[in-house]
Amino acid sequence: MSQILLFNKPFNVLCQFTDEPQYKGQRETLADYIQQPGFYAAGRLDRDSEGLLLLTDDGKLQHRISDPKHKQPKTYLVQVEGEVNREALQQLQQGVLLNDGMTLPAKVRKVNAPQWIWERNPPIRERKNIPTSWFELTITEGRNRQVRRMTAAVGYPTLRLIRTRIGDFKLGQLKPGESQLIDL
Repeated sequence: MSQILLFNKPFNVLCQFTDEPQYKGQRETLADYIQQPGFYAAGRLDRDSEGLLLLTDDGKLQHRISDPKHKQPKTYLVQVEGEVNREALQQLQQGVLLNDGMTLPAKVRKVNAPQWIWERNPPIRERKNIPTSWFELTITEGRNRQVRRMTAAVGYPTLRLIRTRIGDFKLGQLKPGESQLIDL
């Protein structure tokens, strides 16, 4: 029987179990949080991103979740600098031209600042005269730093990025650093 581990990856944690030798002991890795042997990340989440990461003990399942051919939808809460406008949201919906080509269309909707969200440590950079806004974005690709590059391309730098869903798996009520084991 296969198992999936839902993990709420905190900010500044590497999405791997070991770090490069020159950084040993200086940066947190998955090994600081995941104690179950034989589990491997199915996909990745950048060090400066937070939220849902799936790990599994089944190599075939790991491949199916992380392989771009299977186009698992991934949903993110995105906090950007500035008051995001309708034109930028439409651009994201239609696809954005990045240096490695056009992205597939995304599902996007503006949302209020989530009340359930945890404090980030360290906090995001805030500017007194520049507001921030939030939206929910769902993509089916997984290019390197794709969401951050997409928001920058439409004029809104990402301040905070939290993945809340991968396919049918949801972050739910997991706090940063918590995990939940699911038998499949």
